[in-house]
Amino acid sequence: MLAMLQSQSAGSLLLRPGVRFNAVKVFSATMFADRDRLGEKVTEWVAAHSHFQITEMVVTQSSDASFHCIAITVFYRDPAVAKA
Repeated sequence: MLAMLQSQSAGSLLLRPGVRFNAVKVFSATMFADRDRLGEKVTEWVAAHSHFQITEMVVTQSSDASFHCIAITVFYRDPAVAKA
């Protein structure tokens, strides 16, 4: 079973404690329609890259007077990079 731990900071999910990452993928959006679909975009990417070991995901929100930005940062271990 996949071990998952909610970190002390809101918006962070540790999926594989003790497994180090060697790559990062960042998904971000500022427009409403793009923000609304961001989770689906991440899910599609994860499914298309099932050979990666996802170790952690962090969701970040930032805003100013005009825009709201959501970012989902995926930390993962790429076996191909680990062998290089």
